Amino acid sequence: MMGDSVFNCCYVPPHPPPGEEEPRRSSRPETMASRGSHVSPDKRFLIFFDFDETVVDETSDDMVVQAAPGQHLPNWLKDTYQLGRYNEYMQRVLAYLAEQGVTESDIRSIMEKIPATPGMLNLFQYLRTRSAQDFEAVLVSDSNTFFIESWLRRAGARQLFQRVLSNPATFNKDGRLVLRPFHTHDCLRCPENMCKQVVVRDYVARRTQERGRPYQRVFYVGDGANDFCPALSLGPRDVAFPRRDFPMHKLITETHEARPGEFRAVTVPWENAEEVVQRLRKLVAE
Repeated sequence: MMGDSVFNCCYVPPHPPPGEEEPRRSSRPETMASRGSHVSPDKRFLIFFDFDETVVDETSDDMVVQAAPGQHLPNWLKDTYQLGRYNEYMQRVLAYLAEQGVTESDIRSIMEKIPATPGMLNLFQYLRTRSAQDFEAVLVSDSNTFFIESWLRRAGARQLFQRVLSNPATFNKDGRLVLRPFHTHDCLRCPENMCKQVVVRDYVARRTQERGRPYQRVFYVGDGANDFCPALSLGPRDVAFPRRDFPMHKLITETHEARPGEFRAVTVPWENAEEVVQRLRKLVAE
């Protein structure tokens, strides 16, 4: 379903089995894939979620700044940001926070308080009721594993997701949250540390091989410009759920107008995630 993409700049072959990876792809830590989680081969549908401004109603990288002195970063630090190198910038931000005495507990507390987007917890509850037979849920985000895991566990939603695919972040012996890039890729559209289309393609290819058959449909719920890239690989039976009037939605609309037929997935914009639930109910019943 996902293999006949109209957007080939992002494609790389799926990762080989563990132990046979190419050196340049070896930066994918085991923790990215929620080590040891069991995935049933029987799910009919695969649903991907972005995190920032999709699952939660804020950007976690912005929220962590609340832990800084005066709840803002110094200009000299903000001025180090370079386009396409946001992951490297956040590494410096986290190092600065550690130097200011910000602890693991401080950061976790901030993440736990981020509000969910409207209707999102109801969408999670719906997926829980159907997940045993229908939905395999995966979270793919350019945030980081510590921020995401902290929020999911506090919300009681961690078990819903078979995988959390994000930039690895762990605390070192000095108490600093160390952030690393997720992978390398060849896509010119995406930031250097993550192309979500590559992530989605690799995951779908691996799971299709493990299952011995494709999913009936693939869904993608997102909001940002970097969610447009993976949605381009969806087929005509798949569904993209862009948050209404956010960059992903605008890029899909512009593509439909400028290059009809290039974006092939069914598009269902949403303001409240209850709208996603309503469409999923109809599709499951087909």
